[in-house]
Amino acid sequence: MPQITVDYSASLDDAFDRQGFALALHEVVVVTAAAKIGACKTQFRRTEDTVVGADTAGHAVVHVTLGLLAGRTEEVRTKLAEATLDLLRTHVKPAGGVELHASAEVRDLDPSYRKFEA
Repeated sequence: MPQITVDYSASLDDAFDRQGFALALHEVVVVTAAAKIGACKTQFRRTEDTVVGADTAGHAVVHVTLGLLAGRTEEVRTKLAEATLDLLRTHVKPAGGVELHASAEVRDLDPSYRKFEA
């Protein structure tokens, strides 16, 4: 915990500093949500096709899902989502003519969440 998943449009390959974003986000999660740095895990999923409204071109999407163990207040979750969007503004620089649609969601992990490390 936390489990972080970042879905992003393929067109952002050269415009998204993914490693820099993840490292910065981990620090924010530690400060904001009292997580341990070694517990922060981020996975990036590149999506080939992006359609926004009736358009199949000219748009790029980044959506970040942060899964935390239950117990954080709504205020903490909101603050973390807003900080995530601020980090995206500094780590994603789409090419001219591309409209970026960025979003973040902070949710509680299901009570069935379990993990192991080997």
